[in-house]
Amino acid sequence: MKPSPPYQPLLLRLLHSVNAFLVIGALISGFLVYDSWDGRFGGLGLFTKNRELIDIHGTFGFFLLFAFIAFAIYSIRIGRKRLAPADTARKLQQVGKPIWWWTLHQLANTLMLVALTLSVVSGKLQNEHWLPKGELNHPAYLAHLLAWLILALSLGLHLLMSAKAGGLALWQSMVNVNYRAEEHPRHWPAKVRDWLRHPHW
Repeated sequence: MKPSPPYQPLLLRLLHSVNAFLVIGALISGFLVYDSWDGRFGGLGLFTKNRELIDIHGTFGFFLLFAFIAFAIYSIRIGRKRLAPADTARKLQQVGKPIWWWTLHQLANTLMLVALTLSVVSGKLQNEHWLPKGELNHPAYLAHLLAWLILALSLGLHLLMSAKAGGLALWQSMVNVNYRAEEHPRHWPAKVRDWLRHPHW
């Protein structure tokens, strides 16, 4: 019998979708910036040096900063069960069992957040004039290149573990447009006001 997709909270799906779009855009535009202005570690030579690519990548990075902060807060405070638990080492000893795959999935989610943190932080240290001036050896720029690689690998691992742990049903649940009545956006202002009156973490 085909498993039915699990239900995912509306806010999780929204934050995940926005971050996914911005991350993929940042990865693609980041590679094009590197490919056209640097390319010392290999490249495709798709574009000549184009300042607009730097601006496009910077725009993705700008919006990703805010989207990532919101998603990180949600993940740590509300979606903690989707991140690596304290007993990860013990669960990883049960090789091949469902709990082992699910723990690997949690680790992949956690690694994705760490990789995003490295990318966003190193991105804020960049100077848009370095590449046009041929200044390719700034530690912050090299760190951002490394962060790009880690983020790309983390995304691949995240997708792989999602497919293994939850299969197509999990992917379908993340793009499902239906939501429960209590999650309707019209309730959000009241929930925010309630939280401001009684803050809790």
